[in-house]
Amino acid sequence: MTMSPQVPANDGPPPVRFAFGRWTWKEVAHLLSNLPMAIIGFVYTVLMIAVGVGLAVTVVGLPLLAAGLQGSRFIGRAERSRARKLLGVVVEEPSPPARGSRESGFFVWLWSALRDPVAWRTALYSFVRLPWGILTFALTLVCLIVWPPLPYVARLLGNADRGMVRGLLSPSDDLERRIAELESDRGVVVDTAAADLRRIERDLHDGAQARLVALAMGLGLAKEKLADDPEAAARMVDEAHGEVKVALQELRDLARGIHPAVLTDRGLDAALSAIASRCTVPVTVRVDLPARPAQAIEGIAYFTVSELLQNVSKHSGARTATVDVWRTGERLLIQVGDDGHGGASMDGGTGMAGLAERLGAVDGLFVLDSPAGGPTTVTAELPWRDRGAEKSAPASGTA
Repeated sequence: MTMSPQVPANDGPPPVRFAFGRWTWKEVAHLLSNLPMAIIGFVYTVLMIAVGVGLAVTVVGLPLLAAGLQGSRFIGRAERSRARKLLGVVVEEPSPPARGSRESGFFVWLWSALRDPVAWRTALYSFVRLPWGILTFALTLVCLIVWPPLPYVARLLGNADRGMVRGLLSPSDDLERRIAELESDRGVVVDTAAADLRRIERDLHDGAQARLVALAMGLGLAKEKLADDPEAAARMVDEAHGEVKVALQELRDLARGIHPAVLTDRGLDAALSAIASRCTVPVTVRVDLPARPAQAIEGIAYFTVSELLQNVSKHSGARTATVDVWRTGERLLIQVGDDGHGGASMDGGTGMAGLAERLGAVDGLFVLDSPAGGPTTVTAELPWRDRGAEKSAPASGTA
């Protein structure tokens, strides 16, 4: 929360003179409008709580209270706007309230609305403002008649209003922003998981499943020809044998795309060396980790490097590339570089934006440095989470 640049730097009273400054008159306007706004807010809050709590024993009581709490947010928004225009207090708007959906359900929305801290603080603000509104309205009217103390009283009462707005109508600081970030990250994780499931289903349907169907048909025809034409049946069995090998390879590739066995058995060093060996560009891999991170972090690191090396193969035009992985404090750092022509961007269709979203969903960072003409350096940062007592020696390798 910051003060507008137009507000006087000093919150002390302005000098007493007949022609008061514009901020004095803005403060006077705010103090005089306190009473009607306070009456509206007080009546709304009392009715909302009385009806909601009074009908809580029925089916409609709690939903009415939840709806009333969300409605109180509009009062808070109006009060923040009034304070911004007349007092120069700039308060960040709180994050939107949680909304029900077909997936989350009615009771999730109800519980989220009933425990909304922003709505309850706005209701408290509206409740305590009525006596304050009466006091400020009366004092301001008296000072408009006996004008010399007007700037002193206006600044004093205006500062009290500024404190109330900052204290009760501001967001819940870092906690609420963190909640909003986690809600956004959860959506990214859910969307990513759904996309991965659709990809696996598509690969199974279009690849291994179709090949196994053709294999079953071929073996059926071979069985029919076994008595009449053994040579043709033998050829068909040979073809089916070849189809089995191809189907097995496709299933292995699909399983490696879900979670490679080498990563589970031997860790990042061996797994990254394996994907580097399949890159069309010579890749130097250096992994310097005192221990293996948690499986989830290890998996994200693996697939991040895998996708970046695919981009190197397809788009970079590089002659060499490097992969470095190390730990600094409580962070796992990954750096992938190449000596290609550069010019990569987050919106260039190379999947960089998707990688950045996935890393951001687990409190990670993604930094792309790719000037035209190269070289390109991508730095990814993940939170370090211990796997346990399992240790692995620092290692380095070249693929």
